[in-house]
Amino acid sequence: MSVFSKLQISVPNVRRLADDEDPTSLSNRLRARRFKRFEALVSSLPRPLRILDVGGTNDFWEQRGWAGRPDANIVSLNMVAEEQRHANIKPVAGDATDLSDFPDRSFDVAFSNSVIEHLFTLENQHRMASEIRRVAKAFWVQTPNFWFPMEPHFHVPGWQWMPANLRIAMLRRWRCGWRGPCSDPLRARELVREVRLMTQSELRTAFPGATLIPERFCGLVKSWTAVQGFVVPNTSDRQTG
Repeated sequence: MSVFSKLQISVPNVRRLADDEDPTSLSNRLRARRFKRFEALVSSLPRPLRILDVGGTNDFWEQRGWAGRPDANIVSLNMVAEEQRHANIKPVAGDATDLSDFPDRSFDVAFSNSVIEHLFTLENQHRMASEIRRVAKAFWVQTPNFWFPMEPHFHVPGWQWMPANLRIAMLRRWRCGWRGPCSDPLRARELVREVRLMTQSELRTAFPGATLIPERFCGLVKSWTAVQGFVVPNTSDRQTG
């Protein structure tokens, strides 16, 4: 049996752990723990709280118990606007790298969960970071860590460290995480290029002065959250830019 065949067999198990629709999955348990930190940070902010969620969904806020809350008004921005299900969540269409529809500091908090890594280039990531910092008085931006060995989108160990052409060839032949198989070479290249995981130093540059909060799994940093504008507990684990 080839290395790739073994890899293909292991992928469904990783997908189950990362299934956002399963409330018992590892991914959802980690997300719930992470969101408790967010709730603690915003607990002292004045109400009603105005939040811009870049890349957010109705499902996310429903799962966290914030849908329908009278003390929070949420604008959920995506490339295609979802249907409106709740009075306090307004879905809109937009571009994470260009939030010009919103004035400076028009939100109390800008929130983004696992979105900034989907922008193809470091330049686009800097644009999103700049817009996040402009439109909100405080922000919370979470993204997977480039140096964590299991890539969270393709579910292949060390995927992000492989040459791009190798990743494209693998994706054309096999299903890798949530993507593939994709026989079209141009489409496969686009899917590979879309995800660009960020390092700690890149996040420090994109969000100068922010506190970087690590999320650890098995002793390794699985993801980073850049926060600013909150009173952040002074722990040895946090890191400032």
